[in-house]
Amino acid sequence: MSERITRQVFLRRAAAGGSILTVPGLLAACGGGGSSPGATGGDTVAHKLAKTLHFSNWTLYIDKKGNTHPSLDQFQKKYGVHVDYREDINDNASFFSKIEPDLARGQSTGRDLIVMTDNSRYPSLLVKKGWVEKLDKSAIPNIKNLVPQQRHPSWDPNRDYSLPWQSGFTGIGWNEKLTSPVTTMGDLLGNKKLRGKVGLLTEFSDTLALVMAYNGDDPSHITDKTFNKAISTIQRAVHSGQIRQFYGNDYAPALANGDLLATMAWSGDIVQLQADNPHLKWQQPDTGGKTESEQHTDHCPPPLTRKARDSLTGYDVDVSVVRAGSAPLPATGPAAL
Repeated sequence: MSERITRQVFLRRAAAGGSILTVPGLLAACGGGGSSPGATGGDTVAHKLAKTLHFSNWTLYIDKKGNTHPSLDQFQKKYGVHVDYREDINDNASFFSKIEPDLARGQSTGRDLIVMTDNSRYPSLLVKKGWVEKLDKSAIPNIKNLVPQQRHPSWDPNRDYSLPWQSGFTGIGWNEKLTSPVTTMGDLLGNKKLRGKVGLLTEFSDTLALVMAYNGDDPSHITDKTFNKAISTIQRAVHSGQIRQFYGNDYAPALANGDLLATMAWSGDIVQLQADNPHLKWQQPDTGGKTESEQHTDHCPPPLTRKARDSLTGYDVDVSVVRAGSAPLPATGPAAL
């Protein structure tokens, strides 16, 4: 390689919109400009209900009963708005690359609501580039239900553009029918009985945080030394054949069908999967896991969709909905219960 990928190099490339903001991208590297003229963030639009609201989310990130989603059914019945619900987000980087070309040209992506992870940098980037609209807080009285730690993220300090969809934890999932408990990163990365049947996450902050904690380093205070140490730890596991693949949300079926014995996993996913696969288990590793929040970001919808969108954005922080058990919160809800 012509240039050593240090933490500073990584950050420079990230700031330039480089493509290495996934773990596989960085390992491959080791072996946008300003706001769009079409950006419309903060525009005032009419308060008129649309007939359809287009909503993109991650797989397993909403309540499910058979082939239905009770919370969406309740919302549609209450407001008379059809929700075109799509589970087309596998990870933050790949989804952003899907919508960025349209956004950069000032064109619609065909979506009114999207859900991205707060510490992935992408919600912040959407806000900075003016690619998301301000929320009409008069249509979201339930915003008062947010727990204090979710009210003022650094990238959207007044919650003008976003609301949390759910919070969860990154840890280790395994199939107890196929392996003994996998509760340490040492096991996940080095147990030969798991070789070739282990998954890691493409999400940079998740994988690096768990590996750095395993190395005895503080993920909240990254230096060149601890950064490169974590990358080396991952590379050793990859080169040894321990790692089957880096996954986004698509690790879920691989774990359920036995292609994976164990994987880095999000807590909410495993809760959902356990309904059909009670032998799937999840635990934070002994060296520590990671907390994260998925955020509604409301991207440049056609004017007539805004009131319906804001209504749905606030609906999932309605305490009565959460307490009834029908809110899309298999992990930890944003409402103050």
